Amino acid sequence: MTALILYSGRDGQTLAIASYIARKLQDRLTCEVIDLLNADGINLSKYQQVMVGASVRYGRFDSGLDKFVKHRAEQLNNIPSAFFAVNLTARKPEQCSPESNVYTRKFLIASPWRPKQCMVFAGALRYPRYRWFDRIMIQLIMYITGGETDARKEVEYTDWHQVERFAHDFSQI
Repeated sequence: MTALILYSGRDGQTLAIASYIARKLQDRLTCEVIDLLNADGINLSKYQQVMVGASVRYGRFDSGLDKFVKHRAEQLNNIPSAFFAVNLTARKPEQCSPESNVYTRKFLIASPWRPKQCMVFAGALRYPRYRWFDRIMIQLIMYITGGETDARKEVEYTDWHQVERFAHDFSQI
């Protein structure tokens, strides 16, 4: 069986999660990991399962996610599919489920796609890698939300055991 894992992200953590999932599935599924921005012409019918992962920046998913899902909703709804969101808000226990994470809940309510599996993962904070404006804005957001504000730090909040469980569950749908 072949699975497609599409990802949309800005700083590499969503790709890291998608790649980790692909490695965890390699004994059960052949996985292709592709950037969602390069997926316009992709033939979904050649895959038995599809997973889409997307990160949130400044309270929004990339517009390419909405475009892809709206264009491919019928196909996505007719094959086993899954969605995962990545954001720093999910570092808090009360914000790490699809039902409690405002960005994921809002996306799923508005989306014509009904993934069979959905999860939210905490992302990573990579201050030294950000451009000046992003670093300042993310520091402000983290200050307001009680998070790390030291611009010299990189903090990974992703729970890799949770990602592994998600990958296992995906192999079962």
